[in-house]
Amino acid sequence: MSLLNEHQWQRALDAMREFLSAPAGPDGQLPIQAGDDWDQERVRIIEKDLKPLLADYLEGKVALSDFKSKVDGINKRHSLWGFKGIKGQMFFNMVVNVSDDPRECDQELKGAIAVPPSDQIASSRLKTFASYVRRLGEQWVEAGHTRHGMPKMGSIPFFVSYFWQIQEREIWPVYYTNSVQMMTDLNLWQPSGDLSEDYLTFKRLHEELADIFTRESGQRFDLYRVEHVFWYHGGNPYAGGTRPPGGLTPPPIPLVSGDVLPESYVPPIIAILPRVALNEPALMETARNSGTSLERAFEKFINAAFTMLGYKAELLGQGKGRVPDGLALAHDENYAILWDAKIRTNGYSMGTDDRTIREYITTQSRELKRRRSLRNIYYLVISSAFADDYDDAIRSIKMETDVNEVILMEVDALVAMVDAKLRAPLDVTLGPDGLQRLFSQSGILTSDTVRELLI
Repeated sequence: MSLLNEHQWQRALDAMREFLSAPAGPDGQLPIQAGDDWDQERVRIIEKDLKPLLADYLEGKVALSDFKSKVDGINKRHSLWGFKGIKGQMFFNMVVNVSDDPRECDQELKGAIAVPPSDQIASSRLKTFASYVRRLGEQWVEAGHTRHGMPKMGSIPFFVSYFWQIQEREIWPVYYTNSVQMMTDLNLWQPSGDLSEDYLTFKRLHEELADIFTRESGQRFDLYRVEHVFWYHGGNPYAGGTRPPGGLTPPPIPLVSGDVLPESYVPPIIAILPRVALNEPALMETARNSGTSLERAFEKFINAAFTMLGYKAELLGQGKGRVPDGLALAHDENYAILWDAKIRTNGYSMGTDDRTIREYITTQSRELKRRRSLRNIYYLVISSAFADDYDDAIRSIKMETDVNEVILMEVDALVAMVDAKLRAPLDVTLGPDGLQRLFSQSGILTSDTVRELLI
């Protein structure tokens, strides 16, 4: 019996046709060609590195600590699954770190990630592992630790299915956040909250979609190709310096349409940020008609984005002297963000006014640390894009001020953060197990990096 009705099938087929008819990217490849190349590389790494390593671990030939470290290393060298994010390697680290019985932890992990011979056993293994992880979290909190350090239950389906797919990639789809969100946005499915039930429904949907896509297109759709349909519809869920298959981000879904209900979780004042950042002439006139400037609107909308993320946000710019445009405080997590907004049609170059930036950051960062005893201060520049000449500017700012890191945030990344927060407000925290992790390394922050972390 099919899980989908006729209208749902048509929605799914529309997404498939959108993927198959998408134009070539800057490299000349069609999305389907780029996706197939991506999959070939995944299969190569599975057969060469991951599958032998996993087999040795399950057979007791590799210790848990070595297995965890080697999995991390492989995924850092080959960013093909998004395992570096919160639900992958970070979850793995948390489970091992909070466990006070290494032998039990090793047994529970082996029992969970060994590929199941049937759906029934898969359900049982997910439930058993969920009970163990829940117990670990409760013990961690009872011992006086904060909830930030406990492994999140919602990470279990992705973590386990990643290892199942390594062993049998034609049977077990990876439980990607992006795929779940796109299925929900297309009204194909609504997760129930039961981890094992949701994963098996997710698996059945992938099987049905693979069959119908193959029949309707005349091309073979396996689990990987079904994933690519959702990648293209919703954007690449992990990065590694690679855009969505084909090198293009799909056209944005209209905020209002006459024939379908809205799908986006992002409010209009946030969704419009990428267009404002590009200094679109039409929006300049719209801003004047609204009694403001496009620059001021950009600052206001960014401030609203930080508020939605859960920060105590404050505009500092106009009328307050030489200061950053805004401040976002995370009191409980003990850090602050100083940010500047730069509208640029062709991207922003750090060398244009870095001396002024260093002067007012020095004043603001020292004042923040003096008055609030903050552990970390991050400086963000938010713009449409950035030129490549930023290394020297970042280095000098970090040496001459009290900020810990300097982040050049493409505004699409801020939109992706708001989207992730509104979709899963309890899962996306401000702390080191969430958004703060995005600010732990200086350089350019893209939407791909956000999706990779929050997968």
